[in-house]
Amino acid sequence: MADVLVVVDHVEGSVRKPTLELLTLARRLGSPVAVALGAGAARTAQVLGEHGAERVLVSEASEFAEFLVVPKVDALAAAVELVGPVAVLAVSSGENKEVAARLALRLGSGVITDAVDVEAGEGGPVVVQSVFAASFTARSRVSRGVAVITVKPNSAGVEPVAAGGVVEELSVGFVVGAAARVVSRSARESSGRPELTEAAIVVSGGRGLGSGEGFGVIEALADALGGAVGASRAAVDAGWYPHAHQVGQTGKSVSPQLYIASGISGAIQHRAGMQTSKTIVAVNKDPEAPIFELADYGVVGDLHTVVPQLTDEINKRKG
Repeated sequence: MADVLVVVDHVEGSVRKPTLELLTLARRLGSPVAVALGAGAARTAQVLGEHGAERVLVSEASEFAEFLVVPKVDALAAAVELVGPVAVLAVSSGENKEVAARLALRLGSGVITDAVDVEAGEGGPVVVQSVFAASFTARSRVSRGVAVITVKPNSAGVEPVAAGGVVEELSVGFVVGAAARVVSRSARESSGRPELTEAAIVVSGGRGLGSGEGFGVIEALADALGGAVGASRAAVDAGWYPHAHQVGQTGKSVSPQLYIASGISGAIQHRAGMQTSKTIVAVNKDPEAPIFELADYGVVGDLHTVVPQLTDEINKRKG
């Protein structure tokens, strides 16, 4: 059975959920081999082994913290040479897409980003993408070299499967002086909510909120559901919510199990960032709002009345 490299997304040894989703997809293609890089990488082995990783290649070299991007490319190139995989899978993020592009260039291979599914095929992995603002589904395959693929979070379920999880030290020859150096770091203030692009539930607000204070009802619903908070471009441009929470073509793409859009008209710019959500609920007082064409469930009404009632009902049922 062919090997499939899975790039591990972790924080000091704590494996993030999208990596476990990748292991589920990797098993469709062959035998998963995880590559864990940076501080705490060795501590990921147990969790990865419990989710199907036969081997865990580890490197905790200081270069991963001292430089941007290039040391990871060096390490993955070394892993490809060692393993000879049929594909390399990584979580689709800004940094990982750059890593994937550089890796593909170094290997002389093709790269496909923002996949929503991966399947086994006769000529190699078949990659499914949602394209043109999610108006079409494209199926494609890398025709030369090792397929380098980034996959959107929430594209597959997490399926625990016991495997070897054998830890092996990865020997890496770094390209010294060929990368941007990190000069300082500062911790990002935590809201206690899940990361927007990884959340299983996203509650977003738009122009219909009327003001930045209106996001209070969005945050309350998100907290009741254990979800993340998103915002439309109109709300962000108005200064009502930080750009880091913008969902859309010029913001972040999300694909949660549940997406609740409140006071969002459903312009194509916003739809491009959330149209692959599994279930979409819309709340808008305009019955002609385009968002209703996309929604699985719709409520025509004032969000300032509907959303607090929904939050109260959820809290009652939780209690």
